[in-house]
Amino acid sequence: MSTGNADFRDSGLVFPEGFTFGSATASYQVEGAAAEDGRLPSIWDTFSKTPGKVWNGDTGDVACDHYHRWESDLDLMAELGLDAYRFSIAWPRVIPTGTGAVDQRGVDFYSRLVDGLLERGIRPVATLYHWDLPQTLEDAGGWAARETVDAFATYAEVMGRALGNRVHTWTTLNEPWCSAYLGYGQGGHAPGRHEPAAALAAVHHLNLAHGRAVQALRATSAGDPEYSVTLNFHVLRGEGEGAGEAMRRIDALANRAFTGPMLRGEYPADLLEDTASVTDWSFIRDGDLADIHQPIDVLGVNYYSTATVRMWDGVSPKQQNDGHKAAGGGTAWPGSNEVVEFVQQPGPYTAMGWNIAPEGLEELLLSLREQFPDQPLMVTENGAAFDDVVAADGSVPDPDRLDYLRRHFTAAHRAMTQGVDLRGYFVWSLLDNFEWGYGYAKRFGIVRVDFDTLERTVKDSGRWYARLAATGILPE
Repeated sequence: MSTGNADFRDSGLVFPEGFTFGSATASYQVEGAAAEDGRLPSIWDTFSKTPGKVWNGDTGDVACDHYHRWESDLDLMAELGLDAYRFSIAWPRVIPTGTGAVDQRGVDFYSRLVDGLLERGIRPVATLYHWDLPQTLEDAGGWAARETVDAFATYAEVMGRALGNRVHTWTTLNEPWCSAYLGYGQGGHAPGRHEPAAALAAVHHLNLAHGRAVQALRATSAGDPEYSVTLNFHVLRGEGEGAGEAMRRIDALANRAFTGPMLRGEYPADLLEDTASVTDWSFIRDGDLADIHQPIDVLGVNYYSTATVRMWDGVSPKQQNDGHKAAGGGTAWPGSNEVVEFVQQPGPYTAMGWNIAPEGLEELLLSLREQFPDQPLMVTENGAAFDDVVAADGSVPDPDRLDYLRRHFTAAHRAMTQGVDLRGYFVWSLLDNFEWGYGYAKRFGIVRVDFDTLERTVKDSGRWYARLAATGILPE
């Protein structure tokens, strides 16, 4: 296993033939057209328009206007030589109230998008849920309510019938950790609730929604797609006395609360014990774990940074900064929030304040191989926000992002040489976009978007990535 002193500037690293080089976006972050063609509000429309929730009062009403510019965006993907494009479908664009009537205009948009990708030789990787729950369903209880699972399974059936003959890979959920804990516990993400028991109910219902969706997609997809889910794993470091206990608790909540039922068919006993003071988990019904535990073809892995934890002494001021997705204090960690604290990570940092630790990706991939040796993996998100500046000639040099990507691809390659079955890598993100609570203040894209004119400009990192995709050899 590598250390922080390893040379991340290795050159000449060759990725195997068939390795997928892709990029990713999410519907609310790029589409815009928030009230067009029958689309009704999602929880992120409501949240972003609530004063004080999003930086500068930004919303996704226009975003990158991908809904109207999708053809030129697909041309841009082809120019970059992407093998695959990971996008998400906006549930409120397809079934505006979450249940009931399907709006064919929404289905047709994604059908055109998929056909456009295939025409350009780009494999469509479709995510059913990237956080934009129809507001009507949230009004009825959201992910804390079991009925949302039934609605999601029906939505999966609709999309399976519509696109299942052309989608290469279906991904059920993106980062259910964020949806559950940040949405229903910590409140920093939509719908902005601070209810620890609801957060744990959401964990289970999201897990169940994944399993039910895989079943629905298998039953309705006419082609032979692959099935997946994407999880954002916490790569943990411990500090001080009791570090092992602090790491165990957060690992249970952040990682094993999802991999346990999805990949093993059971919730970890220590998770249930740690959270017994919050909930009795009576929302788990007979047959749920069998429904959740569905075979998948590939496990999506999102990685950005590591997190350092320690047991709180109960006296000193408590730190709450886990360095990822604004997951600080509040009730983000039901059952452990009052006993574990997150310690500021050593730098260097991205513009998000997240530490740069490529060795954490290698460590994570090796750990997943050890835990689930027969499960193929795919890096479905990795990237970095930096404060890009447009040069006088109109180009966008972004050496920090380029270096970040080079080092993380090197780390992934090292993991593969040690036996990890890694099938591909999706850079986050294709475009600068609406970065959730940060609005348009943070730029992750390998393509710059001028949010005044919506003009796209490929950054130096994008041109570097195009060379990697074209040759399979890591460029200098």
